[in-house]
Amino acid sequence: MALLLASAGALASQPGELKPFNADYQANYMGLQGNGRMTLAPAGGNRWKYSLDIHSTIATLSQSTVFDQHDGQWRPLSGNDSSMLLIRKANKNATYDWATGQARWSGDVKPDRSGPVPLKAGDMDAMLINMAIARDVQAGKPLNYRMVDDGRAKQLSYQVVGKEAITIGGQSRQATKVTRTDGDRQTMVWVVDGLPVPARILQRKHGNDEMDLQLQAIR
Repeated sequence: MALLLASAGALASQPGELKPFNADYQANYMGLQGNGRMTLAPAGGNRWKYSLDIHSTIATLSQSTVFDQHDGQWRPLSGNDSSMLLIRKANKNATYDWATGQARWSGDVKPDRSGPVPLKAGDMDAMLINMAIARDVQAGKPLNYRMVDDGRAKQLSYQVVGKEAITIGGQSRQATKVTRTDGDRQTMVWVVDGLPVPARILQRKHGNDEMDLQLQAIR
């Protein structure tokens, strides 16, 4: 996998510096095997689009956020979350209006999750926090965030628990492992120096794996 190593080197930059990428993942969602892809691409002006798509034989999941950089912070502007499992479909849209300081949600959302939710400087959505964790672990910064997503605001804190070897595209790489526990839910994230996204994200509920994304290649 010389291509992977060369690509990782090319992507290596100062933490927080944005560069386009395509990252391929092996995905396991609720026991279903599939493929995932994370992408970051310019969206015009000072805007970027960050997306995650997961495909299996019977399910399709897609999340995206458009954001900008303001006063050195990543700021969500809009988002979309859609899923299709057999014949069940769901689609939600988010709007972050920084001029009025409010976030709202539309589509397949419950009335009590439509907002508005007041915005504060530094707020991010769940998608952006994925990249923020990779950025902040490498910069040695505290892993504390205020997430504004799915019709609510919530404080999230992650803890570094040590170093582990992780396999990416058949090669072993050293990763920093961070975790967060919220009741019966646990999230684990592995970060490799020089990569702009987590090398692995594992979410568990009641001790059982819900979603597992493992990086295979990035370019």
